[in-house]
Amino acid sequence: MDLPSSWDALRKQARKLEAQLDEHMNSYRRLVSTKDDGTQSELESGIDRLLKQLQQVNSQMQAWVSSGGSEIFSHTLTRHQEILEDLTQEFYRLRSSLRAKQEHASLLEDFREFDRTRLDLEDGGGSQEQALLKEHASISRSTGQVMVLRLNLFKYEIELTWGNWNYPNCKCKP
Repeated sequence: MDLPSSWDALRKQARKLEAQLDEHMNSYRRLVSTKDDGTQSELESGIDRLLKQLQQVNSQMQAWVSSGGSEIFSHTLTRHQEILEDLTQEFYRLRSSLRAKQEHASLLEDFREFDRTRLDLEDGGGSQEQALLKEHASISRSTGQVMVLRLNLFKYEIELTWGNWNYPNCKCKP
């Protein structure tokens, strides 16, 4: 990203990034509301990259204001920082919601698999040894998913507890 040399250039760059973020966030909202996982990581990395670029532009604007900018510049900077904070919080909220939906779908699929295995046992399909192997595999898979779920919950707790420190205007430090 090239460094703008004037306040107007910084402001235009911030507005451009905000517009791109808004477009990406609309796509991400649609993704979260549907079950399609196809472009999830691509969208997330794009949004994350744009958020970092907007943070850099805001930092450059902050340096401009600190070096003797007017009150109007300060007000404009505050507005751009608020937009960044809102977009960042919404992104984290949507990402958490998407992760929860994916984990829920995975758990439902495991339950369906368990139910199918149980029905196979009741119907006498296959040998008892094969049924026990299937049940063991299902339990192992479920145990692994529970561990992943616990790790994800721990990660989200850390994000919620300590993530606020990354927001420039956040007054809520733990």
